[in-house]
Amino acid sequence: MNIPLLDLKAQYAKIREEVRRAVDEVLDGGRYILGPEVKKLEEEVATFSQAKYGIGVGNGTDALVLTLDALGIGPGDEVITSPFTFFASAECISRVGATPVFADVDPKTYNLDPAKVREKITDRTKAIIPVHIFGQPADMDEIMEIAREHDLYVIEDACQAIGSEYKGRRVGSFGHAACYSFFPTKNLGGYGDGGMIVTNDESLDRKLRSLRVHGKSEKSKYYNNAIGYNSRLDELQAAILRVKLRYLNEWNEARRQKAALYDELLKDTPVVTPFAAEDRKHIYHLYIIQAENRDGLIQYLKEKGIATGVYYPVPLHHQEVYKDLEYGKGSLPVAEELCTRTMALPCYPELSDENVRMIADAVKSFYNS
Repeated sequence: MNIPLLDLKAQYAKIREEVRRAVDEVLDGGRYILGPEVKKLEEEVATFSQAKYGIGVGNGTDALVLTLDALGIGPGDEVITSPFTFFASAECISRVGATPVFADVDPKTYNLDPAKVREKITDRTKAIIPVHIFGQPADMDEIMEIAREHDLYVIEDACQAIGSEYKGRRVGSFGHAACYSFFPTKNLGGYGDGGMIVTNDESLDRKLRSLRVHGKSEKSKYYNNAIGYNSRLDELQAAILRVKLRYLNEWNEARRQKAALYDELLKDTPVVTPFAAEDRKHIYHLYIIQAENRDGLIQYLKEKGIATGVYYPVPLHHQEVYKDLEYGKGSLPVAEELCTRTMALPCYPELSDENVRMIADAVKSFYNS
């Protein structure tokens, strides 16, 4: 066997001609920065997300940083987020000079536990960044209620979750803003970096459009109202993403079908399969299991030609850069435990059901031996 964790070549093979036509149109048009393709993609992603505005930026991390900046969050402020996520979810907070505050996660969904969020609120708390981890939405009703009670901003980190739903509403439609990543491995991924912010706030939309282009005024690009950034979504990437967006619902459903097959095949093993809350639509950016003897299973599958991944080996509160925050061992026990047990199995639209069965058989074989 030779089964990768993700096969972007297989995806490209199915849409090659559409992508090439889209790229050729951009090249023939000669407009490469913030042109018509970016504008159309912004409108389409906003509509897809049930939001009013979309702002294309350089990547998902920039989306988070610019949003915090536009909301006036900076030195002296605290922002609560998850310790069980990619580093950017906390890095963005530090980048604007604020302090990340980590709250533990729910042991089933792996998302922020609202009860733990409440415990972390102080008079310096200005925002919450719930991460819709691995493609399953956080408990947005509870998080938005906490935000209303304490007059806090909510920025959805939806970088892994475009197209997922909470109680029939798409992620991106709940918070003051939501941030997407179009990194190539995402469910909607470009052929390079890219990101987008969606919001229903017209004032925030204007601020973000200014900040992404050096804080320029609406009068002219040579008049600046703020210290901004150089973070613009490329026209070529936008054209490619517009092609892919047409397939996103289909691809997300294919991931859900692979996940359901895994769930059935692995139900009588020591593996803990992903929990999908009934009121949410999980789109399985990653199919994450908990495994006894995880490292042994990873090595066994590698020897069988099956790629896996560990997401994430170190919780953010134990990262070297945050040692000064003094989160000791056991301070966020659920996240810490998950980092020792979780791993990803291959799960993508082009993965055949036969290969899913082969992977499941290999997992069973490891435990049976």
